[in-house]
Amino acid sequence: CGSLEEARKVFDELPNPDVVSCGAMISGYALHGHGYLALEIFQKMLHRGIEPDRVTFLSALKACGSIGALMQGRLIHDEIIQSGLESDVAVGNTLVDMYSKCGSLEEALKVFEKLPNRDVVSWAAMIAGYARCGKCRLAMQCFEEMKQQGLKPTDAIFNSVLAACSHAGLVDEGCHFFRSMIEDHGIIPDIGHYIHMVDLLGRAGHLNEAEDLLQTFQSDIIGWRSLLTACR
Repeated sequence: CGSLEEARKVFDELPNPDVVSCGAMISGYALHGHGYLALEIFQKMLHRGIEPDRVTFLSALKACGSIGALMQGRLIHDEIIQSGLESDVAVGNTLVDMYSKCGSLEEALKVFEKLPNRDVVSWAAMIAGYARCGKCRLAMQCFEEMKQQGLKPTDAIFNSVLAACSHAGLVDEGCHFFRSMIEDHGIIPDIGHYIHMVDLLGRAGHLNEAEDLLQTFQSDIIGWRSLLTACR
C-alpha cells in the first residue's frame, strides 16, 4: 500500500524476521527509491544468517543501481555466485543494469557475455549503459547486434539510442533511428523520444527543424496513432 513507515514498524517488532519479511522490506524500499535503507536491511539480513532468495537479490541489486553503490553491488554479486543464481536470466539482466548504472561498463559487459540466453531486457540494459556513459558508437553497435539476433527493439531501447545520438551530436544517425522507430517498428514516439530529437537538432544548430518537430509533438500525437493504426 506504499506505507513504508508502518511496514517498518511491524518489521522491527518481529521477533524472528525471515527471508520473506526481509525481502518484502528490501523490495518496498527499492521500489520507492530508498536504496540506502534497502541495503541496510539486506546487511542486517546477512548478519543474522538469513540466506537471500532470488527475489531479494533482485531488489538489492536494484537498490545498488539506484544509488550507485558499486562496492555493495560487487559483494552481492559474489553472494549470487555462491548461491548458484548467476545463470538466471532475470538476475543476470539486473546485474548488467546495476553495473551499467554504477558506471562499470566492463563488469556489465562481462556479465552480459556470460548470459546463457540474452533477451530484449538484457540488450536494453547494455544499450542503456553505453548511452548513459556517452558510448554512442557502442550503443548503436549493440543495437544492431540485437536486431541480428532477431529481437525487436522497444520504445525504451530507442529512447536510449536517441539519447546517445543526442549526446554525441550525431544528427543523421539520430534522424535515421527516429524514422526507423516509426516506419519500421510501428512505435509511436513519446515525449522522451521527442525531447532527445529536439535536443539533438537544437545542439546541431537546426533550430527550425527542432521547432517543427516540437510543434509536431504538441499537435499530432493523435495523428500518429491514427496513421500507424491504419497501416497495420
